[in-house]
Amino acid sequence: MSSHTVATPFHASTTTRTHARNTTRRARIAIAVLALLGFADAQAGTSGNVSLTSDYVFRGLSQTNQKPALQGGVEYASDGGFYIGTWGSNASWLSDLSTSTAPISSSLELDVYGGYRGQFSEAVSYDVGAAYYWYPGDFPSGFNSADTLELYAGVTVDASDKISLGAKYSYAPTDLFGYVDSNGSGYLDLSASFAVADGWSIGAHAGKQWIEGNGNSAFEYTDWKLGVTREFDNGFSVGLAYTGTDADDALYTNPLGNKIADDTVALTITKSF
Repeated sequence: MSSHTVATPFHASTTTRTHARNTTRRARIAIAVLALLGFADAQAGTSGNVSLTSDYVFRGLSQTNQKPALQGGVEYASDGGFYIGTWGSNASWLSDLSTSTAPISSSLELDVYGGYRGQFSEAVSYDVGAAYYWYPGDFPSGFNSADTLELYAGVTVDASDKISLGAKYSYAPTDLFGYVDSNGSGYLDLSASFAVADGWSIGAHAGKQWIEGNGNSAFEYTDWKLGVTREFDNGFSVGLAYTGTDADDALYTNPLGNKIADDTVALTITKSF
């Protein structure tokens, strides 16, 4: 899910865990969610999207080693404010950690999320929920699982008919994307959107990733994003965004030699339905 991609650990893991043992159970969960969405009345609140992006960037970090990604999601929202959804993308950041002695095969991210959206007033809305990030694949013994559960709460203020401001905090009760003993980590997302012309908008974002655990604070960083989006009447939109971070390049350089926290520009084409 696009709110969401991933703080990527490049330090050695010390927790022994074989990811494949949990794959069947989680696959059943994903299938159950998809079945629930399939039975939902499309006219009552089911929406979806498919995107093609030149680089899948999540919280300032490339999830695809600066390569394109195909993404899509489906969500069902009830009239009462409750919602449930699923979202997926190709992602290579785990496979990019692979070595000859510790091979990793993982090329997919699948997310399941749900929560409740409501209104404090006509101009102020809120959103509370949970998201589970799942990375199926084959992992060596001793590799700490990247699968992550986050609880989140956010507030959006419509300052005018053209300006929207948002704040969201995500808390991980599990280890965060593979960092050892990192439960309790958090991410703060501040955002603003400005409608500048018919179909055109400018978006700005600043975020801060905190990572719990002994020695993990070195991996903490701030990220930012500035983008422009053009929406069309047929459900298509085109976005161009610049992202950057203050992350330590030495800690966020993968074994392929690519700095995944570097400043980058990504082009994204989306079809919503």
